[in-house]
Amino acid sequence: MENTTKVMEFILVGFKSHPRLQILLSVLFSIVYVVTVVGNACMILIIRTDSKLHTPMYFFLENLSVLDICYSSVITPKAALTFSLGRRVVSYNVCASQMFFFSLFGTAEAFFLAVMAYDRFTAICNPLLYQITMSKRLCVFLVVGSYLSGCMNSTIQTGFTFSLSFCGPKEINHFFCDVPAVTHASCSDTRVNKIVMLAVCGSIIVGTALVVFFSYGYIIITIAQMPSAESRHKAFSTCSSHMLAVSLFFGTVFFMYAQPGTTSSPDKSNTISILYTIVIPMLNPFIYTLRNTEVKGSLKKRKGLFLCLC
Repeated sequence: MENTTKVMEFILVGFKSHPRLQILLSVLFSIVYVVTVVGNACMILIIRTDSKLHTPMYFFLENLSVLDICYSSVITPKAALTFSLGRRVVSYNVCASQMFFFSLFGTAEAFFLAVMAYDRFTAICNPLLYQITMSKRLCVFLVVGSYLSGCMNSTIQTGFTFSLSFCGPKEINHFFCDVPAVTHASCSDTRVNKIVMLAVCGSIIVGTALVVFFSYGYIIITIAQMPSAESRHKAFSTCSSHMLAVSLFFGTVFFMYAQPGTTSSPDKSNTISILYTIVIPMLNPFIYTLRNTEVKGSLKKRKGLFLCLC
């Protein structure tokens, strides 16, 4: 008979097999987290202080920066402390909370990227209708809808995962409480959970990715037909940064959550997880800034202010 006594804590054993890397990982995670918070905070300040950037595109960028700070904060500080202090024990409630908020912000990010792709599609392919279509009310609705979608997905994923029974060593082969890793640690039949995860996460990832890639496909066709080389360059410089960001995010997330029956080594899964949970939130403000002439122009005008604040 299975021991189904309620588990009160788990042990995170991700990267434990590499003891020499623990301090290095802690330092790297800490540096990346500081850069993530500072970079995204500076992006928010730039957009807030420049009236020329009070447009739908920058409204979404500002909200993406807020989201990335929250997204990284759920995972990175705890992981850095785990590696530096060796405190790998995490309580049942903390693990469930981390999974809930990670799923919420991760799902919201996928919807945000789809919304931003639709915004660029409207601006470039239907410029005369852009101001009417992307009204302030619609922009707020899309942001709130992204968070509500994330909340629905995280409720489903966390609810299904923590309805399982846990017994035995209670070890989670990851550096945070991710759905597949916690599910794997269960001693229950997890077939229904895996089907639910594939159906829900797969539909979200594939659905938002299709919106993104169809939008950018039409954008590329429209840019190619522009008569002015200057117009083509301006449109492409704005969209190329968006395309790089979405390719990084959807490529890694699809590998982890949207493939049926795939298995990979824990170290490989943990390494890929670092990309979309820690590295991408750090890169986003730099990706959108380095290829964006408007943001670079605003940054130059307020160089002194941002040197003091950022």
